[in-house]
Amino acid sequence: MKINKFVEDLRTKSASELNEELVAAKKELFNLRFQNATNQLDNTSRIKEVRKNIARIQTVISEKAE
Repeated sequence: MKINKFVEDLRTKSASELNEELVAAKKELFNLRFQNATNQLDNTSRIKEVRKNIARIQTVISEKAE
């Protein structure tokens, strides 16, 4: 349910907003990886979640490009 809402929100955004969202998600992933490497990360499942969100954003971007 929550995932569908996220994708619906993405579909309503413009291409530039989607690119901003993608950059933010990639920055978050970088920070999570850094925290994981230094053993400061408590919620390791967040990495997987962010990676999937990045894929969802990229999918919506490619859908809009068609």
